[in-house]
Amino acid sequence: MATSYAPRSGLGTGALALPTTTLWLVGTTVLALLAIYFIGIDQGAVSIFGSDMHVHEFVHDGRHFLGFPCH
Repeated sequence: MATSYAPRSGLGTGALALPTTTLWLVGTTVLALLAIYFIGIDQGAVSIFGSDMHVHEFVHDGRHFLGFPCH
């Protein structure tokens, strides 16, 4: 009997279930939209936090690095 030296992972082909895939897709989309809002849109004047500029100042340099104008 010949010995096989092919590596085995021990895992099956396990396809992702549709609810799991949908949950990951929705979660990733929500996080991406929040990141785009806070980095690209939140200006202080049109902020969901009112005229508080803390979020704007926190991501200010990142905005310019990513090409979003802010002043």
